[in-house]
Amino acid sequence: MGLAETLADYFGFDEHDTDLRTEVVAGLTTFLAMSYIVVVNPTILTAVHNDAGEIVKPGITVTGATDAQTIQMIAVVTLIASAVAMLVMAFYANRPFGLAPGLGLNAFFAFTVVGTLGVPWQTALAAVVTEGVLFIVLTAVGAREYVINLFPEPVKFSVGTGIGLFLAIIGLQAMGIVVNDPATLLTLGNLAQKPVAVLSVVGLFFTFALYARGITGSIIIGIISTTVVGAILAFAGVVDPGVLIGGFVTNGGFDASALPQAQYDISPLVGAFLDGFSNLEGFSFALIVFTFFFVDFFDTAGTLVGVGQAGGFLDEEGDLPDADKPLMADAVGTTVGGMLGTSTVTTYIESATGVEEGGRTGMVALVVALLFLASLVVVPLAAVIPQYASHIALVVVAILMLSNVTAIDWNDLTQAIPAGLTILIMPFTYSIAYGIAAGIISYPVIKTAVGDYDDVKLGQWLLALAFVLYFFVRTSGILQSAVA
Repeated sequence: MGLAETLADYFGFDEHDTDLRTEVVAGLTTFLAMSYIVVVNPTILTAVHNDAGEIVKPGITVTGATDAQTIQMIAVVTLIASAVAMLVMAFYANRPFGLAPGLGLNAFFAFTVVGTLGVPWQTALAAVVTEGVLFIVLTAVGAREYVINLFPEPVKFSVGTGIGLFLAIIGLQAMGIVVNDPATLLTLGNLAQKPVAVLSVVGLFFTFALYARGITGSIIIGIISTTVVGAILAFAGVVDPGVLIGGFVTNGGFDASALPQAQYDISPLVGAFLDGFSNLEGFSFALIVFTFFFVDFFDTAGTLVGVGQAGGFLDEEGDLPDADKPLMADAVGTTVGGMLGTSTVTTYIESATGVEEGGRTGMVALVVALLFLASLVVVPLAAVIPQYASHIALVVVAILMLSNVTAIDWNDLTQAIPAGLTILIMPFTYSIAYGIAAGIISYPVIKTAVGDYDDVKLGQWLLALAFVLYFFVRTSGILQSAVA
């Protein structure tokens, strides 16, 4: 029996009405659609330092390594963790889903946990590993339905949209389109006076145009094209050296020595989570774990249902049969990723592109995993992509995530108020956790106010009370003192 026959037999091509060629094309399509994360995840997770060595953007800081070297380390970890998760998806779950560190979850890791709360990045990784292990245990014992039913429906439906707005602000600020303002907090930047902002706007609309036309890999094409145009403008002397591509251009010429050297040594990140366990504050750590778990759990569940619907995988009740298997792939990927040094791994909605190409089995996930591993050879390029180009992906994905609001019954105030608060609080407080908390607190209060207290479960009241206690501790300064 040849390789093709072996794969067909193992993955059940005949049973799923597919063939090897279709599965490989679907895998390539999914890879191109989600490959942007290899560039974006490191830029979000890595701390940025100014010339004086001061941190101007929170994230992971590796002692003795430059920002460019840290970006490459995280790029390597991103590829490995994603590949491990997809191998589990391929051989255990036999589903055509791609996985990688999730947008929103990496932003929560860097901006909220490390930045706002001041938690060491090693402790944040410990929370990711803890969440992953918890996810594995709950998945193994079949507790999925109980956990899903514990959280209010409007909060579930609104989390994706809130995260989308949160990502949009991060992306637009990195691109220079939105800037700080002492009077209005945020305002439109002086676009015509800033080459970075002008190029970002052009790159963003170019990417939107490609995506709208259904061009495979439109996001990564947009990122790379914007980077190349920026380099050309710098080389041609249209803008001052360094404005668009940093230190890689000096005196109007290309400085090869300034390019980051290949960095495949990830030892400073591997196992760093163990140090994080030695620096814990119980309540704040539990909240961080809870938020990682919650967002990952429902983001994955929603993605599985959405992509499953596109592929005709759902049963008559609208559920995905054997959902625990793909959830286990997610859990294993998260655990391994945290151990290696990246944020939570989740299932990607971009998997729908491969399903639309006819992908139906785990062979698709296997192809994507192999392509991610092959991408290790281009890791040095991850540090060359400027932030204004890589963050185009955040704005594009943010637009796509807004569609979740259609599932909310806005005519029912007991649904609209918790959902609306969840969506609004996330971007306005720069925190996914606060948005989720606002929705969970408001749900039992509003339900009780209209007389629907029988709809509220005891567990939902306990969660709401726990968050009220947290907000008191957080805003009174006790939490910062405890973390410090």
